[in-house]
Amino acid sequence: MALSLHQAFVPNCQQTLDALSGLIDKGEAHVKEHGLTDADLIEAQLAGDMWPLPWHVRSCWVHSAYAVEQLQTGTFTPNFSDVPETWDAMRAQITDAQEKLAGFTEADLEPIADKDVAFIMGGKALFEGKGQEFLLSFNQPNLYFHATTFYDILRHKGVTLGKTDFLGPMRLSRN
Repeated sequence: MALSLHQAFVPNCQQTLDALSGLIDKGEAHVKEHGLTDADLIEAQLAGDMWPLPWHVRSCWVHSAYAVEQLQTGTFTPNFSDVPETWDAMRAQITDAQEKLAGFTEADLEPIADKDVAFIMGGKALFEGKGQEFLLSFNQPNLYFHATTFYDILRHKGVTLGKTDFLGPMRLSRN
């Protein structure tokens, strides 16, 4: 059975964003339980040359619903203009992405599968590919990278998490 582009991309994004929402909740709870300031986690990074926690939420937003919207235009230009600064702002970005993803249908994604798309940064086209290639070999791995980094920052800062926190609610069929 072949998967449509929608089936290969949207549900995986939704699952990852659901998990990220739970990670945000656990991060905030950890701050309260341990008498920390929000900044202790929100400003945390794995390394000095890596982004802090909220940037990874923004990146997950960029590489999920925003990516689908962008690819419909034939270009993809990352938008990092609204990096969340609070736990609630991070939740709001996840909610925004989830609502947009829920609105996409197979009919919305199939036309972009073979559409030429250019990656534009700094006003220059850095590379081009088909929409399906962008979503599955650029956006989806980026989504996973940033969700993983968010998880890793929390773990590094002592938040009690396990693999199921990263996986989120799995989509299992019931017989």
